Parts: sequence; structure tokens; C-alpha cells
Amino acid sequence: MDRINIIGAGLSGLSAALTLSYSGISCNLISLQPSERAQSVLAEGGINAALDTMGENDCIENHFNDTIHGGADMADPNAVDGLTRNAPAILYWLEHLGVPFNRKNGKIVLRNFGGQKKKRTAYAKSSTGKMMMTSLTDEARKYEAKGLITRYPHHEFIRLLLDNSGKNCLGVRVKDTYSGELIDFFGTVLLASGGINGVFPHMTTGTTQNSGDVTATVFSQGVRAGNLEMIQYHPTTYGISGKRCLLTEAARGEGGRLYVIRNGEPWYFMEEKYPELKNLMPRDVVSREIYFVRRSDDCENTVYLDMRELPEDTWKHKLSDLREEIIKYLSLDPKRDPIPIEPGIHYFMGGIDTDENHRTNIGNLYASGECTCQYHGANRLGGNSMLGAIYGGKKAAESILQSGEKESAAEPSFSVCEKDDSDEYAEEASAERIRQIREILLDGLGIVRNENEMQNALARLKRLAADNKLNKREQNRVCLARAMLMSALERKESRGAHYREDYPAKNDDYQKTTTASFENQNIVIRFRELPKRRSCNNENKT
Repeated sequence: MDRINIIGAGLSGLSAALTLSYSGISCNLISLQPSERAQSVLAEGGINAALDTMGENDCIENHFNDTIHGGADMADPNAVDGLTRNAPAILYWLEHLGVPFNRKNGKIVLRNFGGQKKKRTAYAKSSTGKMMMTSLTDEARKYEAKGLITRYPHHEFIRLLLDNSGKNCLGVRVKDTYSGELIDFFGTVLLASGGINGVFPHMTTGTTQNSGDVTATVFSQGVRAGNLEMIQYHPTTYGISGKRCLLTEAARGEGGRLYVIRNGEPWYFMEEKYPELKNLMPRDVVSREIYFVRRSDDCENTVYLDMRELPEDTWKHKLSDLREEIIKYLSLDPKRDPIPIEPGIHYFMGGIDTDENHRTNIGNLYASGECTCQYHGANRLGGNSMLGAIYGGKKAAESILQSGEKESAAEPSFSVCEKDDSDEYAEEASAERIRQIREILLDGLGIVRNENEMQNALARLKRLAADNKLNKREQNRVCLARAMLMSALERKESRGAHYREDYPAKNDDYQKTTTASFENQNIVIRFRELPKRRSCNNENKT
């Protein structure tokens, strides 16, 4: 089998590379940043699996039901079945690799996380992503030494190499950001390029090194996207220069409480409105409630997270990293001070459209991780992102292994373009264009949306698209942004992260996947029926 080209070296890319290596298949791990600086390092709160180490009678079916319900019944049930069924084995694999999950009496400790009625989230203090990335990176180095994984850091994705029909992927073109050389890698491609944080600079908790240009480029090349309207606003973030900082959901999982000053008194509004899950309702619900109370006539504008009643043991053993971060950036001590918060863009449930085996609509092209539309439906549960990234990378790699596409050699297959060659896809988008697109999208795709605001935003994007001074990357970004707004306009209901004040109710006619395609220079929005859950899923555990 040919060497597989993986774009992205975060959790999903590493998981795919290791899965291939375990089967003796070589791969190229191509990324703009080394794994140590991937988006996955920033993940804090934990990873879900129904281990039932806390004696709450948890089970895989509970995890499945919470994931489907949390996603507003809009995720592929067969994909979610595979995700939740494999989660326990993935946790024990990570433990075997050395991830230092918090433990008690020899067992992995689980905590509460939003949208889940059982303790199901394993964690390593509040640095879970960093610990997991360290362990997977160390494991990958063994296979680098064997020649099965070849790293290409500081290499930027430029575009896919497609056949004349545009329906089959032949490889990928990248740029060495040190030398400026353009390099073509041939063979099957797996995109694990992360979310589109860079489309919303200064407003997202993620790194803007995940520029969104991979998704925008492949969309313009004919790769179908799904559920682009589904953007998760995390309810508890705070701002520093240039970005939003995440105040992990683990703080609420350990007992943190949200309140606003109403008529001069603290009002713990989530506890009054949602007495069962309280502050641990799904993120879309909490963010909307914050939006509404801040605009209520009898409430002040600032919402606070109150962690002052958390016990000392929790700060020492579970949230010490979080406390240090808050003191450093806000000069407030959460043991003594309520922390002002507001929602910030955190995760993209939508992205490249794949089937449950992570195949796209383009032959020999796969996608996994946050760049895909997979597992989370209309809203992602906390603790399912790292699980989805690892399981998705593994599942995509297994699909490649099972594809039966035989090639001659496992040696690197690439060519360096001539020095005087250029590629219109390689020119950077300007900071001013990025800012314009961000402002337009924020006006149209906020926590609460309506027809007029979205139509006005779409009209502004159309005017921007007509500017003949836009370079190719800027055109692609505008194209993707238009598809996001058009997807939101076509979904005339409220579901999960997509809340329309002009259509505030859920409508079962829209319990479908939104798809967006770029066909003959036009964006086409369609809806696809969700598959039925198979009565018996015989997929082997990881």
C-alpha cells in the first residue's frame, strides 16, 4: 500500500498515524506546527468513556443516549454507536501509553460534565489534552524511528491534487514554510486539520493556526461540507489580547455555579431554570441563557462563575492548573473572587462531510477530527471532542487499510515543484479581509440568529465576493462563509447550537444533515436524511 498522507499532527492525526503504523503501513505526517503546538494541547477538561469506576451504574448505552440527545438528535447514530462503544478501550489504551489520569484506589476517577447524568469524564487535572498529546507523541516517535511515520513539520497545506474528473484525489500540494518550496505528495490523503478557528480571530478559544483555509480550499475544490451552521459557543470564556481563554467546564463539573446580579442580589439562574442538571446543561443551552439574562431589564450585564465554595482538595488535586491560569491572566483568585465570564466560539460541529467510515465524496480522500462533520450533531458534549478525534483518526485509518487500494511501494512518493513555479492557492489571505469576513459572520451567526441579520450578512459577503482584487484564499474563505450563512438560512428551526428567534421551536422536518456543495461555481444547500441505527452493531472494540 502507498504511503498515506495525513494533514495535521494533533490527536486525530497522531491516532491515524499510529493505527497505520501498528499495521505496518507507512505514512507522512504533514503539519504547519509540530504536535507539541497542536490545538489538541489546549484541551483541558477531559475525555468521556462509560468506565463506571464511580459506581453509578453507567454503561455504553447511557453514553450513546447522552451524545445523541446532547446533539439534538442530529448525529449519525451508527457513528455515535462506534464512538461510545470503543470509548472504554480507548481510555485504557491511553492509560497504557502513560496518560496520568487522576486516580483513586487504583481506578480512573471520573467527573461530571455538561449534558451527562453520570460521572463519565476522565481527566488529568485540567491539562488533559497536553498529557494525551505528550503520550501519543512519544508513542509516535517509536514508529518514526522505524521509518513508518515520516514527519513534515512547518509544511502548509496548499490544495488537493485531483484527477481530471475532480472526483478522485491523487495527492496533496504543500509548502515548506522555511524554504518556500512547493511539494506534491502523491497517494491517499487524510485531512485531520482541525476546526476553522482562524475564520473567527480574537473570538475563539482555539488557535488561529487552524486557519480554516484547509476546509475552505477543499470546499472550493468540490469536497462536500455538512452542518456548517452548527457553531458551539462555550458559555465560560474570558478575553485576553487577541483571543478568548477557556474556563474549562470541569470548573462547573466540580461545583462551580453561574450567577448574575438581579435586582441587587445574586441570581443562580441555571439552578432555578434547570433543577436537574443545573449548571451542567449542554453548552448551547447555557450559552443562550447567559445571552438572555444579560439582556434582561432587571439583570446587570455581567455573568459570573462562582467557585468560592469548592473544597481545598479540589483546587489542589483537580483544578490547580486552572487556578494558576486565572490568577496569571485576570489577577483574580477563583478561591476568593467570582470570575466574570461570557460565551466565546469554541468548537465547530460542522465541517467536511463524511460517512461513518470517514470517507468524503471524493475518492481516496478521508477526514477526521474537528475538521469533519461527525459524531456531534447540532451540539457537542464536553469530553467528547478528544474522544471523537482519537476514535475518528483510528476509524479513518482502518477504513484506508480496508479500502483495498494497492500501490507498489511504501517509500516516500513526492516531487518538488520547479523553483519558478507558483500556485494561486498559496498566497496568504490579508489581515483586513480576514477581519471583514469575521465581522460579517459574527453579525449573522451569533448565539441567537434571525432571518434579517443573516440575509444582511449574506448580502455583505456577496458584495465582498464580487471584489476582483480578492486572491484565491480570500475567495475560498468568502465561499465557505457564504455556505455557513446559507446553511443557517435554510434551517428554519431552532436545534442545538442553531437558535433562531424567528423560528424558536424544533421542527422534526429538519432533523437531517445540512449539506453544502460548490457546484459549477454555485453553492448548493441540501438536506440528507439521517440513517437508522442498526439493530446490532458488531464493530469490534478498539
